[in-house]
Amino acid sequence: MKKIKPVVAKNAKELAVALGLNEVFGLELEIRSDLNDKIIETVIKQGLTHAQVAKLAKTSRTRVTALMNRQSKEISTDLMLRILGAIGVHAKIQFKKIAA
Repeated sequence: MKKIKPVVAKNAKELAVALGLNEVFGLELEIRSDLNDKIIETVIKQGLTHAQVAKLAKTSRTRVTALMNRQSKEISTDLMLRILGAIGVHAKIQFKKIAA
């Protein structure tokens, strides 16, 4: 039987490369993961229910629950930003050159 060599990825960029994806996809994963982390952190800190967040962001409770369970594949980045704004978090994007 052939041995399988484990691959260790230290960040989203390395994970994307290990999966045979473009590095830029790794950057997208990292940004979306950071947005999801902040949503979860803020909702918990403020003691909000999924229904309250949904009402504030004008979306469904099902989508909020998906985000809170880290199932964000079908949820747009736009909606994630709208939810953050609705719960009182201002997102600021910074740009920097990617090291080659």
